[in-house]
Amino acid sequence: METISEMFGCMVFNDNVMKARLPKETYRALRRTMTIGKRLDPAVANIVATAMKDWAVEQGATHFTHWFQPMTGVTAEKHDSFISPDGDSNVIMEFSGKELIKGEPDASSFPSGGLRSTFEARGYTTWDPTSYAFIKDRTLCIPTAFCSYSGEALDKKTPLLRSMEALNRQALRVLKLFGRDDVTRVTTTVGAEQEYFLVDKELYAKRKDLIFTGRTLFGAKPPKGQDLEDHYFGALRPRVSAYMQDLDAELWKLGVLAKTKHNEVAPAQHELAPIFTTTNIACDHNQLTMEVMKKVADRHGLTCILHEKPFAGVNGSGKHNNWSICTDTGINLLEPGSSPHDNAQFLLFLCAVIKAVDEHQDLLRISVASAGNDHRLGANEAPPAIVSMFLGSELTEILKSIENGTAYDEKARTELRVGVHVLPRFPQDTTDRNRTSPFAFTGNKFEFRMLGSNFSIAGPNIVLNTIVADALDQYATELEGAEDFTTALNVLIRRTIGDHKRIIFNGNNYDASWVEEAERRGLLNLKSTAEALPHFVDPKNLALFTKHKVFTETEMYSRCEILQESYCKVLNIEALTMLDIVKKEIMPAVFSYMKDLCSMAVEKRAAFPDFPCESETALLSKLSALTDCLYKKTDVLDAALLGAKECCGMQKLSMYYRESVFTAMQELRAVADELETLVGEKYWPYPTYEALLFSV
Repeated sequence: METISEMFGCMVFNDNVMKARLPKETYRALRRTMTIGKRLDPAVANIVATAMKDWAVEQGATHFTHWFQPMTGVTAEKHDSFISPDGDSNVIMEFSGKELIKGEPDASSFPSGGLRSTFEARGYTTWDPTSYAFIKDRTLCIPTAFCSYSGEALDKKTPLLRSMEALNRQALRVLKLFGRDDVTRVTTTVGAEQEYFLVDKELYAKRKDLIFTGRTLFGAKPPKGQDLEDHYFGALRPRVSAYMQDLDAELWKLGVLAKTKHNEVAPAQHELAPIFTTTNIACDHNQLTMEVMKKVADRHGLTCILHEKPFAGVNGSGKHNNWSICTDTGINLLEPGSSPHDNAQFLLFLCAVIKAVDEHQDLLRISVASAGNDHRLGANEAPPAIVSMFLGSELTEILKSIENGTAYDEKARTELRVGVHVLPRFPQDTTDRNRTSPFAFTGNKFEFRMLGSNFSIAGPNIVLNTIVADALDQYATELEGAEDFTTALNVLIRRTIGDHKRIIFNGNNYDASWVEEAERRGLLNLKSTAEALPHFVDPKNLALFTKHKVFTETEMYSRCEILQESYCKVLNIEALTMLDIVKKEIMPAVFSYMKDLCSMAVEKRAAFPDFPCESETALLSKLSALTDCLYKKTDVLDAALLGAKECCGMQKLSMYYRESVFTAMQELRAVADELETLVGEKYWPYPTYEALLFSV
């Protein structure tokens, strides 16, 4: 039986494979490209391509593809075989450095936000040597960036790499001031916890709303949901356990560091958490994880649902982005040190994050904005739309003492007593997570908890990298010109705490009083995607991203348009699906039930003329009134969709969809869900929440 160590990364052209198959000089050149960004010589690329092809063919691969991440939020790939004619009616397997480095897929059907005309169809994919190639479905997948004919980024990887480079530049400037001349590279790292639902595939296939939109547009709450909180961390059911074991194996083969698995809070909800890795690779791995989750589920007769809020009334699914900053010498810059010098360095980087989050609340909110996530943010399982930071009691007190210029009273940590003599006592963790906080410090990293489960993590990390890079840039500029570094550093840290302490909140973010408190503090509350997205192209944000060369101004406007258009399209599809279900499924089902109820009442009256049919009459009256209301609400939604055609401009259109179409959808659903509670189960046209959530 194959061991985990033998299995792990067996489908990845990783460092061990490269070291074994490449000439020493070629290997060293490729490593220089991967670690310090040195441009790769075409001659070296040819050698790498040949070795990569030989290895892939040995693993059973017949094709290669440039695997990229367009603005659709999912991955894309165009497959080419390795075969090439040899002139004697035979073929040979070939793969050149040119094919490795560059591809030319048709870009006309990918979102561009006006970056290029439809007739300007050419796009380029360019090999990203910092992310290992891998084999999937007998195809060698080469992670690549994707850009237009004129060079604008059409993907999520390119700006992510730019943002990592921006942070590296500014962090090195700061570290040089601390005498860290041994550090040559600073990278951000991420571990993306992934939540998801598993439902029976046959039941899923009977729900038109799940198929078309990824979420249930109708559904009455079952008698039991997550009320008893008995699913969270509960024993895995055999079918789920078998799925998780298979999923782990498939991910390990692809080099994905899948570590933790467990039941989440809602019934049928689960979570997978990986070990952290470099942000670019973590992004690639998370895209792979979501794809593999769905494929493995299909093999087990299940469907994996990654929508942020697939079921009303129970928790939705998020993706917790655990983000930190590390040097190539192994130092975590968000880890408190053991000496005053190390702690001064830690405090400066911590202050940079505090400053960045406070000054760019809008960008962090925008980075997690979508039609699906609007259902989740602010509910009891997710942070509200207000961005704030949790630091924990001890760190908050330290910052207060610095701001006030008073000595910090370093009390002994509280000893946690568990009340059983045979169990050891241990210090209470003063940085314990606040599950209600959108952005929480958890010891040596920040956990950004606002991401939706089906998100690419690229967008939020582009923002995080860039805003922190900007804060570090300002710090470096100020400190480089200081006469006395230590004095200037102390002044800078104290000033930052005073200027940005409003963003720190260690309390309950779910409490209604926090909304009022946040408003008093001047914090933003962008409740919906339609409200948030226009701020992406505010002058300060245009200046930020162009200054650090993460986006051009044109790329920013294009992304704003793509996101707004996607928001409108999602709501339009959901509205059309609702109308289709009501007209073709729900109303006929209700009429059928009412017909049988009428027939039963007539038969009862004929058999027992002295007994009134009060229950049947009352139920029929209620059903009739609700059906009439359902019909009227259907007309309202129809009219709202027609009204959308009169809107000019994506900003007005997205606000119209939020205020008119979405409102009409909610009203229609309320009536349909009430009808579900009254109509006989055998008449209802699709599987209920009870069946979906408790059948696996």
